[in-house]
Amino acid sequence: MLKTGMIIAERYEIVGKIGTGGMADVYKAMDHKLNRFVAVKVLKPEFREDTTFIKKFRSEAQAAAGLTHPNIVNVFDVGDDGGVYYIVMELIEGITLKEYISKKGKLSIKEATSIAIQVSMGLEAAHSHGIVHRDVKPQNIIISTDGKVKVTDFGIARAASSNTISSNVMGSVHYSSPEQVRGGYSDEKSDIYSLGITLYEMVTGRVPFDGDTTVAIAIKHLQEEMVPPSVYTPDLPYSLEQIILKCTQKSVDRRYSRMEDVIADLKHSLIDPQGDFVRLTTVDNDAKTVVISEEELGEIKHTPKQITKPEITALEEEKYDDNDYDDAEEEYRPRSEHRSGKKKKHHGSGRGLTIAALIGGAVLLIVLVVVLGRAAGLFGTGSSGAADSSKAEAKQESAADGLATVPDLVGKTEEEAKTLANDAHLGVQMAGEEASDQEKGRISRQETAAGTQVEANTTVKYWVSTGTAQVTIPDLDGRTGIDAQQTLEDLGLQVNVQKEYSDTDDNGYALVDPGYVYNVEPAAGTSVQASSSVTLTVSRGVDYGDNAEVPSVVGMTKDDALTTLGKFIDIQITEQQSTEAVGTVIAQDPEAYAAADPDQPISITISSGDKAPSTDSTASTDSTASTDSTASTDSTASTDSTASADSTVSTTTSTADVNANTGWKCTQTLDTPSGYNGGAIRLELIQDVNGEPKASTIIDGQNISFPYQLDISGAEGVTSGTIYLYEEMDGDYQQLGTYTVAFKKAE
Repeated sequence: MLKTGMIIAERYEIVGKIGTGGMADVYKAMDHKLNRFVAVKVLKPEFREDTTFIKKFRSEAQAAAGLTHPNIVNVFDVGDDGGVYYIVMELIEGITLKEYISKKGKLSIKEATSIAIQVSMGLEAAHSHGIVHRDVKPQNIIISTDGKVKVTDFGIARAASSNTISSNVMGSVHYSSPEQVRGGYSDEKSDIYSLGITLYEMVTGRVPFDGDTTVAIAIKHLQEEMVPPSVYTPDLPYSLEQIILKCTQKSVDRRYSRMEDVIADLKHSLIDPQGDFVRLTTVDNDAKTVVISEEELGEIKHTPKQITKPEITALEEEKYDDNDYDDAEEEYRPRSEHRSGKKKKHHGSGRGLTIAALIGGAVLLIVLVVVLGRAAGLFGTGSSGAADSSKAEAKQESAADGLATVPDLVGKTEEEAKTLANDAHLGVQMAGEEASDQEKGRISRQETAAGTQVEANTTVKYWVSTGTAQVTIPDLDGRTGIDAQQTLEDLGLQVNVQKEYSDTDDNGYALVDPGYVYNVEPAAGTSVQASSSVTLTVSRGVDYGDNAEVPSVVGMTKDDALTTLGKFIDIQITEQQSTEAVGTVIAQDPEAYAAADPDQPISITISSGDKAPSTDSTASTDSTASTDSTASTDSTASTDSTASADSTVSTTTSTADVNANTGWKCTQTLDTPSGYNGGAIRLELIQDVNGEPKASTIIDGQNISFPYQLDISGAEGVTSGTIYLYEEMDGDYQQLGTYTVAFKKAE
C-alpha cells in the first residue's frame, strides 16, 4: 500500500487512495510534469513476484492504451518504478452508474437509453480493436460531473484474437453471460449480454437474477427465464423491452451479433418507442415439419421416460463443442430419435381408430360401473370411504383426461423418486448436481413444482444434492472493512466484525491504515461451509490514546466515511432529508479536526434525499426526530428571514429549539461559492444541539450578492454551526458548498 506523499517515477505524487480491485489498488495522484490530477493503478504487492500476474497486468495496460474514445477512460502512461507496476489513467470526477441507480431508484426511459448508447459506443470502439471488456456492469460505468458517460476498468479485458478460453472468468456474476459462468469462450456478445442486464437494471431499479450465493445466481443465468422488465416498469416502451430481451438471450446466436446493431436499435427506439423493429431470432427458423406416425406416437407414449445408469454415464461422457451454449436448455432426446437407420412400419388409420374406440369404451365402462355401484350401495358412504372414492374418481378422471399430478420429490432418494413417478404415470430425469441443505444424494429441487397437473408420461427433471456448499475464504488484504464484509456475506458467511489497533513499523506508522482489513479468521484460502461464522478484524490504525484527531467526512459517501472513521469504535448513523445525494454525509459530531476519544461514540448524519427542501418562504420548520422506539418531536425554528424547510432527522428526541432570538450571534462574510451561476439561493444552518442536528433556514429562494454579510442568531450555548449553500437549477436546489461559522454570546 502506497503512502500519501510518495512519488512514483519522479512524477506522480500520491494524494490518496480511491479504491481497490482484485489485482490492483487505485490512487489519486498529481502529475507534476503536466500539472494535473490523474488516477494511478498499482499492482498489489502480493502479485509483484508473480510473473503471470505481471504479464496480465502489462497486457491490460497495452490493450487499454490503444483505446482512445470519449466514452472510455483513457490510459496515459504505464511503467515500473522499483518493482511498483503502475498504469496512469484519466481521473474522472463523478459517480458510478450503480450509485446513480441507487440514488434514483430507476432511471427515466430517455436517460437510460442515452446512457446505454454512450456505453455501447465505448464498447464498440473496444471491440473494433479486438478487445472484449468481459466485466460490463454499472460499477464500471462512470457518469462525470459534466454528464458524460465513460466505461472504465478493462482489468480483465483480453484481446479477442488470443482465443482464450478461461474457466476463471472474473466478471461480476449478476451481470455475467451464461457462457462466462459456464467457463466458456467470451467474445463481443458476452459484453452485449452484460449491457442488456445493465440496461434492465437502469429501467427497473433491480437486477433480473439474484440469490443468496454466487452459485445460485449463476445457475439462474443458465437456466431461468428473466421476468420481463415491463412487469416492474409498466410504461416501458415495447421496442426498448425487445432490445433488452434480445441482448440477454441465453444463446449467443440469438443475441445481437455486433454492438453497432445495438446502437442502431437504441437510437431507433428513441424515435419510435412502440415500434416493432427488433427481430428476435428463433432457435431454428429452417426446421422442417415431420409427421410422426401412429406407431411412433404410441411408442413415445408408452415408453417410460426414465434414464438408466448406462444412459447417464453415456450423457456424462458425451463430448460437447465449446461453442454450444444451448446445452443447458436442451431437453433429453429419446433414444428412438437417434435411430436414424431403423425403418418404421406404417399402419393404416383403421388400426388407430380401433385402438381409440377400445380406450373410449373402457373409460365409459369404468365410469358406468362406479356410478351404478354407488347407486346400489356397493361402495361405502362414510367419510373415509367418500374420501377414498373421491381420490379414485379424481385419478380416473385424470387418467381419462391424460393428465398426471407431479409428486413432491425434494428430500427423496433417486430410487424413491422413480417409484413415485411411476405410480403417477410420469418419468424422471436427473438434470444435475448442486450444493444444498439436503443430505448428500437426496433430491434438492425439481423443475416442475409438486402438485402441478401435467400430461401423463411427462418427464420431471430434478437436481441431486452434493451436500452443504463449501466456500473458500478470499484474500482480503488491502481492502476496506466495508468491502471485505460485503464480500464475505455475498459468499453466504456470517461475519463478526471487530476493531483492533494496528501494529506499527520502525517509523511508528500503522502497518494497516484505519478502516482496512487487519485480519480474518479462518485465514484466507481456508475452505469452510457456507453460513459458517467468520471473524473480520478491521484496523484502528495507531493508538494515540484519548486525543485523536477527528477526520472530515462531510461530503463523503457513508461507506467512505465509515472507512475514514475506522479509528473510532462506535459510529452512530442518523438520517436527515436533504437535497444531497442519498447516502452522502451532511454533518458530523465532533467537528472535523477536533480532538476526541476514539473509544467514545461519534455521530454522522446521512442524507436520505427523499424530500426536497420547501420553497415556501413563510412556512415554519417542521422537524421530526425518530429513534428505535419511534419517538418523535416537532420543533419550530424561525430565522431573520422567516423562511424554513421541511426536514426529517433520525436522532434521539429533544425539545431544544434553535431560537433566532437567543443571545448567541454570528456575523461572518460568505465568499462567492465555486460554480455559482447567479441563481436563487438557499442557506440552511445546521447546529448540534444536545447531541442532535437541528436545522433552520436562513434564506430561501432569494437572489443575493457575494461577498454576503451573514448576521444571524443561533441556538443557546452552541458556539459553532455549518451553513449549507444551495443554488436553484432547473427547478431544483443543488448544493454548491458549505461554510463553518462561529457563534458568540452577545454582550
